[in-house]
Amino acid sequence: MTVDDQRLLALLRSLDDPDHWEFPRGYDHAATRTRLNRLAALLDQTFDCTCSVDRGVQDASFHGVIAIPAAATKSGDLVVVRLSNFGSLITASAGGVAGDTTDPAAGLHDEDRSRIEAAAATLGCILIPRRVLRKRYDGPTEMDDWQHLWWHRFFDYM
Repeated sequence: MTVDDQRLLALLRSLDDPDHWEFPRGYDHAATRTRLNRLAALLDQTFDCTCSVDRGVQDASFHGVIAIPAAATKSGDLVVVRLSNFGSLITASAGGVAGDTTDPAAGLHDEDRSRIEAAAATLGCILIPRRVLRKRYDGPTEMDDWQHLWWHRFFDYM
């Protein structure tokens, strides 16, 4: 595991609160919605397209999903970006897969990742790569048996 991966896991552990599954203590829904909308607008500009945005997420530890059309990506496939309710975290994956499987990360072209990361950074968001989110969850929150990855803790339905 790289030093960066260790730092990201330490960040995830610092945000984990077993008393707050879906969103952290002091969560500001309006600010998170604004961040999602601003990120979508930045990705529209960055990829010169119109991304679709799912703002209707409920019972989850993430706030929304932005889908970048395949025609606009170097990956040659739909790229899905999720914004967590915790700590301005985002994740991205190609192929229309949200990234909740234990399959290896596939298809996200480095240029797409860099463009997403740069847009997100302007909003103070941190891209958490799938390789980190696929690590076994070892935090204090008691989750269901099927929820065994860090992905489930911060980017999935609860």
